[in-house]
Amino acid sequence: MPDPFHHFATDLNYGDLPAPLLAVLRRSFLDTMGVAAVASTTQMAQIALRGACAMFGPTEAGRARALMQGTPLSPAGAAMAGGFTIDAVDAHDSSSPCKGHAGSAVFPALMAVADSLPKPLTGQDFAVLLALGYEVSYRAGLAQHATCADYHTSGAWTSVGVATAVARALGCDAEAIRHAAGIGEYHGPRSQMMRCIDHPTMVRDGVGWGAPSGVVAAYLAREGFTGAPALTCEEAPTFWADLGTAWRTVEDTSYKPYPCCRWAHPSIDSVAHLMATHGLTHQDVAGVDIRTFHNATRLAGHRPASPDEFAYGIAFPVATMIVRGQIGMPELGVTTLNDPDILRISDSVRLIDDPHLTKISQGKRWAQVTLHTTDGRRFEDVARTPKGDNDQPLSDREISEKFHLFADPVLGTARSAEIETLCTGFDRLTAPEFARLLDLCLSAPPRQ
Repeated sequence: MPDPFHHFATDLNYGDLPAPLLAVLRRSFLDTMGVAAVASTTQMAQIALRGACAMFGPTEAGRARALMQGTPLSPAGAAMAGGFTIDAVDAHDSSSPCKGHAGSAVFPALMAVADSLPKPLTGQDFAVLLALGYEVSYRAGLAQHATCADYHTSGAWTSVGVATAVARALGCDAEAIRHAAGIGEYHGPRSQMMRCIDHPTMVRDGVGWGAPSGVVAAYLAREGFTGAPALTCEEAPTFWADLGTAWRTVEDTSYKPYPCCRWAHPSIDSVAHLMATHGLTHQDVAGVDIRTFHNATRLAGHRPASPDEFAYGIAFPVATMIVRGQIGMPELGVTTLNDPDILRISDSVRLIDDPHLTKISQGKRWAQVTLHTTDGRRFEDVARTPKGDNDQPLSDREISEKFHLFADPVLGTARSAEIETLCTGFDRLTAPEFARLLDLCLSAPPRQ
């Protein structure tokens, strides 16, 4: 029998973290902070911050700054504001097997708690917490998807990972950590992901509530509140049998080159390839056929009216790539939604529910694209899965370029460069050096 997860959480040390795991955590730190920087400028982030201020102001028991905002809140409030902020731009790291995201909840929660602790953490301390948060989240997510009929948001299972990692940060023993996970699971948001796919709004992937749910669970468990067992941790042994000997975080973490739903990415990759290979311009394109798996066809999004609808669409992001040749900072602006060239192409996109691609899109995301031109030609691509998965990984250079594309216009090149230097070796930082990294990531951007 494997060691119970709560004993694993208590006993894990920095020396137990393999080099490939640390490499993933460093990449995710940098990637997530770039997303947080650009996302801090969105309406969704500002609304979430105002809500957190109204409900979760700082207390004598803890003060933490909201990610990229600097506003003092309680640890739960900072976790909430930070989770919603990162989720406002759908470009953070992913797990295809879990059909969701861990870092968008784990980072804001753990950074908030780290900011509030009386004893500063070292980079090694934080690496252990990140490893716990990711690993427990992923395994709880796999267990939940295998045992629940409905497709729940990432907030539903990251609440378990966050609770476990925060309880460790608060010095809880194994039994208290066990209860923290149970509380986090029980009170975590069992929100339906497909509702947000069908009706895109700011609720997004549920991490804005999953992160604070996990934080609150850990603080309750520290005070003696009970909640065990977490069923995803204790009654789904298949997903925990190799805990400590294999790392789902290494196997399953992927990165996004585009700020929209992962389900759209293989189609975006495909049109970029076809346009470049055949020397096409958007004026040449008369229509686009996309064969993909069933749930992806529900993204649709031919004429998004908001950034939320843009994020949960396929047709419009694909048309954006055809017309603009990129989906970066400028394309996140609301003016893009009214671009007549993009709208023309988007209206021409036909989404085809393909049973075979649905069948093989278990843990992967498949799509096959055909372009039709105004002069009657037809260009058909092979079926693809997204770039950024482990079989087609983004390079360190591509991660860096993406970070600067998002962060530099918001934070300035000097601050962004320092964040990059510290993130890419965060686990080797002393306590004062790690405190500096927290300051750079939690403080508000300069006024433009």
